[in-house]
Amino acid sequence: MRRLSARAAAALLILFCGACGTEPPSNLPVGPAAYTAIPVTVTDPKIGTIAASDRLSIKVLDEPELTSDQYLVDAAGIIEMPLIGDVRAQGRTVEAVRDEIARRLGQHFIRDPQVAVSIAQHHKEVFTVEGQVREPGRYEIAPDMTLLGAIATAKGTGLNARINEVIVLREVNGQHLGARFDIDQVRMGRVPDPQIIAGDKIVVGFSAAKGAWHDFLQAAPLLNLFYLFHN
Repeated sequence: MRRLSARAAAALLILFCGACGTEPPSNLPVGPAAYTAIPVTVTDPKIGTIAASDRLSIKVLDEPELTSDQYLVDAAGIIEMPLIGDVRAQGRTVEAVRDEIARRLGQHFIRDPQVAVSIAQHHKEVFTVEGQVREPGRYEIAPDMTLLGAIATAKGTGLNARINEVIVLREVNGQHLGARFDIDQVRMGRVPDPQIIAGDKIVVGFSAAKGAWHDFLQAAPLLNLFYLFHN
């Protein structure tokens, strides 16, 4: 019994000392200040505009050589059309691209051209979820996606999640932004659920205390520790 007690005590010490250490504190804003960096609602500048890798449908009335639904926006944000050459498309609306094509065709090639432009296929915009979630990965963004919705898309938090240490990282106009959120407070409606936009990265922190406890539960039967607790 004494030998078993010593082994049990050593195991407990090893397991729970891991819980004593904590992750280095993040200097990212938390609480009300977090919503300055990651607002509750935000207008994604990419919504409603053409993006690289989008496929456009361009129709020019009575001009089959110019009409196609296979105009691909290249990595530089350009489409190439017969007669007029390169047209910048990325970051612009379909109306702006239509007007430029009509203007350039009308200047030298076609009298009063009738042009229609639409997005035949959108490039998929994604966000990333990492850390202590059940299925980390990259996911396609949905309209009005929120932090809780993003975590639900990754099948929820894992057993060792540090739910008061959920970080959202974002890049806006070359500026790197980030904030920390307590998703328990969000779930209970005590604080707002911030909006997630394309390109965001969400990182759910690791709880050393939870990890040590779950390690203990797994190791206890192997060490016959429950015998100690019942005697």
